[in-house]
Amino acid sequence: MESKEKKCPDCRRIKERSEKEYKLLINRLNRIEGQIRGIKGMVERNAYCPDILIQVAAANAALNAFNKELLTNHIKTCVADDIRSGKDETIDELVAVLQKLMK
Repeated sequence: MESKEKKCPDCRRIKERSEKEYKLLINRLNRIEGQIRGIKGMVERNAYCPDILIQVAAANAALNAFNKELLTNHIKTCVADDIRSGKDETIDELVAVLQKLMK
């Protein structure tokens, strides 16, 4: 899994994910990417607006499901580990992330 060995240039921290978690997240993102390409194709073919809007709603739901999965994993691993080791600033970070997600 090559992404585990690369550093994210835009990230402050990195997270080692299990093979199972990595595959689950990548599969979800691949499906979302396909949905977005499908929406683009609908626009290019001048599809009826409500048909496109329904597909956009489906893509939004898929992104929300991705966020829920990632957030769940983050809380169960990163946040829990940091709290156990006394890094209470992680709670502030989590609150800030949740506030951004709820906009």
